[in-house]
Amino acid sequence: MLQIATGDPRPIIKQITDAVRVKIATGELEPGDQLPTVRGLAQQLTINPNTVAKAYAELTTEGWLESRQSMGLYVAAPRQRLSDAERDRRLDMAIDHFIHDVVPLGFSPAEVQARVAHGLQQLAPRKRA
Repeated sequence: MLQIATGDPRPIIKQITDAVRVKIATGELEPGDQLPTVRGLAQQLTINPNTVAKAYAELTTEGWLESRQSMGLYVAAPRQRLSDAERDRRLDMAIDHFIHDVVPLGFSPAEVQARVAHGLQQLAPRKRA
């Protein structure tokens, strides 16, 4: 279901939370889908169960997941998790970070835009109406 990359500079918890968010946002995981247990995902990824538990706790706090008593964790029904102002702020921060990482690479703006568009299109087919 999820994979982690040892060469990724992001902490494992961040890799897990980011992967689950993307799977939900693209429709690969739908509301009501059950996630693997903490122990099961930890064994699959060969990581400490506490790491998975912390990632799941963060996703639950943010409203991406919901816990059902004695049944496990499930993808929560969609809702706007952040205010419009917070969404705009996070988008601006992500774009600023992206620009500062990409400009030194020397690509033309047209090439960068084409690759970003391609990357977004790769996610779009997974999204369901």
